Amino acid sequence: MNTNSASKKAISMVCLIAGIILLAASLIQDISGSGAGWRGPALIIGAIGILLGMYLFPTLKHHRSIVNFIFVFPLLFTFVVTVIIPLCLGVFYSFTDWNGIKMTGFVGFANYKAMFNEPSFLWSLIITILFVVLNMVLVNVVAFMLALLCTSKVKGLSFFRASYFLPNLIGGIVLGYVWQFVFNNVLIKMTNNISLLSKTNTAMMAIIVVYIWQYAGYIMLIYVTGLTQVPKDVLEASQIDGANAVTTLFKIKIPMIAATITICTFLTLTSAFKQFDVNMALTNGTGSVTSFFGNYLTNGTQMLALNIYNTAISKNNYALGQAKAILFFIILAAVSIIQVRISNKKEVEM
Repeated sequence: MNTNSASKKAISMVCLIAGIILLAASLIQDISGSGAGWRGPALIIGAIGILLGMYLFPTLKHHRSIVNFIFVFPLLFTFVVTVIIPLCLGVFYSFTDWNGIKMTGFVGFANYKAMFNEPSFLWSLIITILFVVLNMVLVNVVAFMLALLCTSKVKGLSFFRASYFLPNLIGGIVLGYVWQFVFNNVLIKMTNNISLLSKTNTAMMAIIVVYIWQYAGYIMLIYVTGLTQVPKDVLEASQIDGANAVTTLFKIKIPMIAATITICTFLTLTSAFKQFDVNMALTNGTGSVTSFFGNYLTNGTQMLALNIYNTAISKNNYALGQAKAILFFIILAAVSIIQVRISNKKEVEM
């Protein structure tokens, strides 16, 4: 028994060490940009080696926990490989001169300094924040009104719910080109032969309209779920007490779906911040800004996600694009946390 246990322990240690070495080597080669042919297999084999070493380790006390971890591992491994590792590598690359394939050295905070000295980026950041604020309010108001309609006694509620949700099923790229045709060909006769996409201000309004049209139906379904869960006996008691529809709405329904409102505002905020496909398909970020801190800009409708994409892909400046993406992540995470905390406080007050 002791010999068998010792051999199992030796095999498990070999598997663990080999797995850790393969994982570390694959990550190091990914940073250096070489060894592209064997990085993926090394990463997978290394992970399997670590799991096998954990499973073979001769211990009875933690064996069940190890087996449970092995079952959870595929999902955990996917999350680490697709989210955690790219995030860590992204932070690392933002301090280098990475060109998308390899790096030659560290540049410190040079990318971050260049980012804040770029007027087009600052403009994209400002209009993105304005876009988020406007859409967080408008989408939720429109969606809530549609939800009230879809929970009323109007006939054909299933048809209305399906119709309002349908735009959310259309891809953003396709949606952008469809609405581009509408603005440039259909509505042009209603606006004195001037396309809404021809000017920066009206083009941003057009993007807001398309975003509301696409996303309000999805948020509506969440509000419908919240409204249908309001206890009927509470609504009947309010009617007996003489409360009218407006009083019932603001004093009973809205306070009782405070958690739903928190979810909807959070989803709207994060989705608006990450707006990319409709922005690219509808205007591709074009639009003139005559004076922004003394600079003439041609990216009047280019929001933050599209600006990051163009910096990395179009301008082939991956390190600077990565620095912008890291700042984007920090802003989005901070705003989301603040929004959720404020909403939770409002829930308690209601």
